Amino acid sequence: MMNLQEEHKQFKFSTIVIAFPLYFVLTLWVIYWIEINYDLYFNKYGIYPRTMLGLRGIILSPFIHSGIKHLFNNSIPLFILLTSLFYFYRKIAFKVLIYGVLLSGLLTWVIAREANHIGASGIVYLLFSFILFSGIIRKYNRLIAVSLIVIFLYGSMIWYILPVKEEISWEGHLSGFIVGILFSFIYRNYGPQPIKYHWEEEEYEDELKIDDYETREEELLEK
Repeated sequence: MMNLQEEHKQFKFSTIVIAFPLYFVLTLWVIYWIEINYDLYFNKYGIYPRTMLGLRGIILSPFIHSGIKHLFNNSIPLFILLTSLFYFYRKIAFKVLIYGVLLSGLLTWVIAREANHIGASGIVYLLFSFILFSGIIRKYNRLIAVSLIVIFLYGSMIWYILPVKEEISWEGHLSGFIVGILFSFIYRNYGPQPIKYHWEEEEYEDELKIDDYETREEELLEK
């Protein structure tokens, strides 16, 4: 049975896994409601490439959306992928999220067309790519299963890292996707790892070799 301290840790972990993704998505909706209700225009705070003022969009752009459809399309995958990130990678989740947003935003700022690039879709592609390739690299069955689910649900997103629609910031999608792959390699030794059985370890192989050598030596002595 778990003691009180372990139960508290488990409750705290469960709360973060659900609460943070929920609050994050709700924040996006509240910001959009404020923009519409008070007739404001937040699009100008997006990432505007290769200008000093446009750098502010690296932090602000994920919270800005062009319309209700844009926001809705980002909300569901963002909640699911954030929940997966915090469940499987709780020790590095904030690092992946914060550093990923900064790096993918900076890459968008460098390579994108001259326009205000807004929306949380860069984070969606960051998490999609990170979770997908982390599961493949680690060869961990549970993560591979999650990766396959991600592919099944959002595999069609891969097309939007290409310039298929002029009004879509494919540069932001591509930047998030690239950074996700990069982070899956950088953090490959962090988070859940595949179970390594005793017979898979090098020490076990050495033990077998020693046992085999001793057995042969005994046979030779008997002869």
